[in-house]
Amino acid sequence: MKVLLLENVHPVAPEAFRRNGFEVETRSGSLSEHELIEALEGVTVLGIRSNTKVTAAVLDAAPDLRAIGCFCIGTNQVDLGRATELGVGVFNAPFSNTRSVVELVLGEVIALARRLPEKTQKMHDGIWDKSAKGAYETRGRTLGIVGYGNIGTQLSNVAEAIGLRVVFFDTADRPAHGNARRMGSLDELLEASDVVSLHVDGRPGNAGLFGAEQFAMMKPGSVFINASRGMVVDDQALRDHILSGHLSGAAIDVFPTEPKAQGDPFESPLRGLENVILTPHVGGSTAEAQEEIGSFVAGKLSGYIAEGATSLSVNLPEVLPTPRDGSFRMALLHHNIPGVLASINNTLAATGVNVVGQSLATRGQLGYVVTDTDVPLTDETLTALRDGHEALHLESWPSESA
Repeated sequence: MKVLLLENVHPVAPEAFRRNGFEVETRSGSLSEHELIEALEGVTVLGIRSNTKVTAAVLDAAPDLRAIGCFCIGTNQVDLGRATELGVGVFNAPFSNTRSVVELVLGEVIALARRLPEKTQKMHDGIWDKSAKGAYETRGRTLGIVGYGNIGTQLSNVAEAIGLRVVFFDTADRPAHGNARRMGSLDELLEASDVVSLHVDGRPGNAGLFGAEQFAMMKPGSVFINASRGMVVDDQALRDHILSGHLSGAAIDVFPTEPKAQGDPFESPLRGLENVILTPHVGGSTAEAQEEIGSFVAGKLSGYIAEGATSLSVNLPEVLPTPRDGSFRMALLHHNIPGVLASINNTLAATGVNVVGQSLATRGQLGYVVTDTDVPLTDETLTALRDGHEALHLESWPSESA
């Protein structure tokens, strides 16, 4: 089976795949839709980061594709609906770079409070500007966190440890950590915060979440940080509020349009502004995070292809079958309709096959069942299972000793 890894996925990932017997091809940059369609011929597993878009057209043109690994947190770059319809499993790394993002954001909070971007630039320009104007401590200031998931909650905990007060807003009912206070609305958070930091996901409903109206509600002299998704923020509106002096600074790690490869030109209305930190989507780009992401996602993909395990899949029912012990395994992804499990077992029993282990889970319109048997299934039995249960995908494995 062939694996294609794009966008400089950490070397630990291709090494893991090769140890498991996969043929691996790596490429440093992302690919356009047309390039990706051509590259996916014969590919079983695709590994990407945030820049490669896996559209419905790409998925429709890749009949051999069985799984996609997003070596990052977000999965909005993949058409999850179409992937699910085609039985393509999608996996990501929801926790692996959390600490790295949190440390970047906290560093930016302190740097903006002390106006370090303009101080260091003046020093490089040969200007000695020793002044406390516009600089303040973060202790006792209020950090407003928009999005209180894995990153937002850890940021909350660490921010309190350095003396920040924390308020947060999330559309989900999430419990407060430490002394953090839940705000009843986004507007309420904006009015109370000296620093606003975004940590929302890439769902379509979040597009354009932050624009001129939201910036106008922020406290005069406050700062804004976005390390979540570029499409969430109107960068031109942010520019206007910085130039007007309403906001004293910003730190932006993600952009609506980002260059495809290393060294490509970068354009943004935020370039050249004082006390504005611009970073090239490096929130999770630490050695520790990238190694952890590479190992984690490669492990999930290998487990799915080799054993049928779907634990932490973002689009398939989650099944974590027990390790095989000399048995034969079959996995069937099917439409979630009544009677499928009984029909599978009846088909197996009719051919003299004994079930020695079985795991089933459903998710929306999908059902997924992993079955271990005492003998291998014949081609005729597999065909009957595939044709008789509206199968989206069927896979079978011999015993480990075979």
